[in-house]
Amino acid sequence: MTAYLSLKINEKKMRPKKILPLALTFLLVAGCTDFVMICSLQPFFLEKNVILVPGVEGIWSSRAVFPVVTTGDNEKTDVWFRADTACNWEIERVIVRTTQKTAKGNDTTVVNPMNYYEVRLAGNTPDTSRYVFRMVLFSIRDNLYADFSPSGNPSFTESRLTKENYFPVHTLARVKVDGGSMNLSWLGADYMKEMIEDKRVRVNYKWIESSKRLLLTGTSEQLTAMIERYAGEKRFIDWEDQLAMLHLNRKNNLLP
Repeated sequence: MTAYLSLKINEKKMRPKKILPLALTFLLVAGCTDFVMICSLQPFFLEKNVILVPGVEGIWSSRAVFPVVTTGDNEKTDVWFRADTACNWEIERVIVRTTQKTAKGNDTTVVNPMNYYEVRLAGNTPDTSRYVFRMVLFSIRDNLYADFSPSGNPSFTESRLTKENYFPVHTLARVKVDGGSMNLSWLGADYMKEMIEDKRVRVNYKWIESSKRLLLTGTSEQLTAMIERYAGEKRFIDWEDQLAMLHLNRKNNLLP
């Protein structure tokens, strides 16, 4: 669903201009050679466009819907891996609880709901507990989108080196919620490459020759402008013609 960039950054000693070359170096080491979704170093959204949609919370089953990759012998191969469709998708708004002292010195719990969701791919094997993502919903021109990024890995608590050498990239999906179902369509890497080559969009990017893929490097403002201009029109971005699409069916309205 999304990628990790291995990156060790000392913010106090490293100038911002040095971050990108180092990030790209570690991107190659991370093995980003089999991606169907376009990845960005920066979020695809601005805070002013973030919204909450209570209807997305709950437990969902998932299946791939469209399209499939057609090989030379006309065989069709699903682009998704097993965990993406075999696991339940548990989606819940993040709520942070902190303990503070009252004026009388007593402890009190402060509940602070966040403006984003946690997505957990939950299955019957221990490895599936590693699939946790942060999902931020945002609306542009009355269309609903989601920004996905990794939101933790149990191994981070076991290895300082692992924790220090990873940071997330972002993927963009269009979202349609219809009662007990939800459709997710991720903007494809090849689709984005074609739009850039045809000069349909203007966005900063880096072409990584060794892995034959694009990495978007533009700001969130630049990415938002791209979405505003192109994402809502089928002639520019056909969300029904992306490689990575999922159909979710609701299993439970509320998480336990």
